[in-house]
Amino acid sequence: MSDQTTQKGTVLKGRNTLQAHKKKEAVAAWLFSAPALTLLLVFLIVPFILAFYFSLTNQRLIPNPNLPTRIIGLTNYIRLLSDSTFHRAILNNFYFAGVVVPVQTSFALGLAMLVNKKLKFKNLFRTIYFSPVVTAMVVVAIVWGFLFNPTDRGFINRLLQSITFGNVQPLEWLHDPKLALPAIMILSIWQGVGFQMIIYLAGLQDIPNELYESARVDGANSWQQFFNVTIPQLRNTTIFVAISTTILAFKLFTQVWVLTQGGPMESTMTTMVLLYRQGFRQLRVGYASAIAVIFFLIVLAVSLIQKLIMKEERAVS
Repeated sequence: MSDQTTQKGTVLKGRNTLQAHKKKEAVAAWLFSAPALTLLLVFLIVPFILAFYFSLTNQRLIPNPNLPTRIIGLTNYIRLLSDSTFHRAILNNFYFAGVVVPVQTSFALGLAMLVNKKLKFKNLFRTIYFSPVVTAMVVVAIVWGFLFNPTDRGFINRLLQSITFGNVQPLEWLHDPKLALPAIMILSIWQGVGFQMIIYLAGLQDIPNELYESARVDGANSWQQFFNVTIPQLRNTTIFVAISTTILAFKLFTQVWVLTQGGPMESTMTTMVLLYRQGFRQLRVGYASAIAVIFFLIVLAVSLIQKLIMKEERAVS
């Protein structure tokens, strides 16, 4: 009996020690997570709750004694659903994301594979490709505004004339409704491709060389190695790149505001530009908050669908 009692006491003591250790780990985990959780609460959760509340009111940016703030329910959302400018802004966002995300991702993978090879001055090339990312978007937009100069003094128009031997007349890049958004797409792809390149470069360097050696032993050529080794090994990286690029594409604002402010004829109007106009130009905070809530839900849904599709493709393959 004494041996059994001793064993039970030892087991209980061990359990108590394990529980105490788990509690300490839990406390330490919460303490380490506290700064990040605080920032998440202050800069994401609380603002979203306030935006949802204001979207149910007629809140103005500058208080008006003759128009007191009051709850108006879903009036802002009903107006928003019938707002043709909002419809155009959403379509432009999807059009922009649908072009920029695959093109920029493909270029980023190609550049990453290029700078990952054993080439001379590869560090210089990495710096050159990444330098637009760390340049302020306002500066980038102003520079590209000069490049898109509609006269023959603009670099891009002059380049086109040189290539086509003068057969192409100067294009109104930022004043033509058909060319304005594609021009901003070109700018955005050039500016952001370096960020995705760095992410892909890190993914490429994590692929074991043994996989490529085995593929070469099996007689696989470069293209077969790319499709059967590189692409499958970069699935998680591609998911991250695609989702992050999609979110950035939907947040399109700075380059549009600097170059066109949503024109001409709303051809470059985006949701963020419309939100800024309503909230800070027309002082309609309630209506702008409704735009923000709807926009947040759309981006969240697109990101989740994108993630699910890529996970299903990975499971099938």
